[in-house]
Amino acid sequence: MHPALHKTEHLVIIGNGMAGHRLVEALLERPDRPARITVIGDESAAAYNRILLSPWLAGEMEREALTLREATWYADQGIELVLGERVTSIECAHHRLTTDAGRILDYHRLVLATGSRPTMPAVPGIELAGVHGFRDLEDVATLTEAAGQGGHAVVIGGGLLGLEAAEGLRKTGQSKGPGLDVSLLQRSSRLMNRHLDATAADLLEAELVSRGLRIHTEARLAALEGDKAGRVVAIHLEDGRRLAADCVVVAAGITPNAELGQRAGLDVDRAIVVDDTLTTSDASIHALGECCQFEGTTYGLVEPIWRQVEVLAAALCGDDVAGYREQPSATKLKISGISLFAFGPTEAAPGHEVLAYHDPEQGDYRRLLLRDGRLEGAILYGDTAMGPWLFTQAQAGSDLTACRQALLLGSADADALLDAHHTGTDSDTLDRPVKEAA
Repeated sequence: MHPALHKTEHLVIIGNGMAGHRLVEALLERPDRPARITVIGDESAAAYNRILLSPWLAGEMEREALTLREATWYADQGIELVLGERVTSIECAHHRLTTDAGRILDYHRLVLATGSRPTMPAVPGIELAGVHGFRDLEDVATLTEAAGQGGHAVVIGGGLLGLEAAEGLRKTGQSKGPGLDVSLLQRSSRLMNRHLDATAADLLEAELVSRGLRIHTEARLAALEGDKAGRVVAIHLEDGRRLAADCVVVAAGITPNAELGQRAGLDVDRAIVVDDTLTTSDASIHALGECCQFEGTTYGLVEPIWRQVEVLAAALCGDDVAGYREQPSATKLKISGISLFAFGPTEAAPGHEVLAYHDPEQGDYRRLLLRDGRLEGAILYGDTAMGPWLFTQAQAGSDLTACRQALLLGSADADALLDAHHTGTDSDTLDRPVKEAA
């Protein structure tokens, strides 16, 4: 356990995104919360759920559904909320910060939750009008308008965010305009190559193509072409192909917003470096979420950030802190009508036992990687109901040898076999055949 930090009197949180807001919620649950809390966000809207940007773009929900808390809620909780202002400088020696509106605030403790921005490829034409990211409300509003005009859109990036952006654009273009021809570029030979094996990626690609998306794998961007007005009209690939593009969406990774911390003199590598209490090189300043780096790792998924929040909330309230530790995370795709759940290695390694089930007619695929009876990785496409149970077993390091023959069937079957094994019950009546492939 780490020694408790001194309880915070005035806490200033820079960033009203999901990480900063989650920290506010966690602090409000504690009786020993900081006496005064100020939250500064550079967007004009109060905190909202960025995870739901893609279904909002697709027209599957209303804007109001994204809001985490209305601005009035902060005042009701005694929290000062400053929106539409960007912090431009931090004077660490004086515990003071300044915003672009000239506002000056003193703090006892400061949390940087400044998030990230899309990583823009260093290719000619990337600065052209019509080239967008996919990170905030303004991006979605712009893309919705572009989709309604029809034409050609190109999404760069075949990971989670790129797939969600491409499908959202396709659906919006279909429902609000003359239709939008959407192409998706993936540098790798398969979609979601960091999370899926070839079989699952092929199933995903086939489904997206059947919906009308054009998928280009092993597609490396060389340049963007603009017209005389400085607006994008096409993209060029390294293999010589030219694709028409009235709109380009870059969703090929994120860059931590660490510049504010760097200007303040904090230790910065790829992001703002923190220890296991989320404390930076300045003992009064913490960093949280996508803008921070812990033991060489940066963040783009919410699960580890939520764990960071719990650690930091305790530290800010003066409690003993066990310290943040890295843990595996599972991946889920947020596209309507497609269920996908994956964690662990994408490819089998020496010593892995591979269990697999594939039903092409139903579009179901499951592949598990075990080592010495313990689950190390899983890919589920189609029927993903067992995903959370499998993930729990993997995190616990459970020996699943006793229920090996039921692992592809469902958690109830597997639990029954485990229970039978632990109680010594004859489990022959629980066995069912399982399709298996190495």
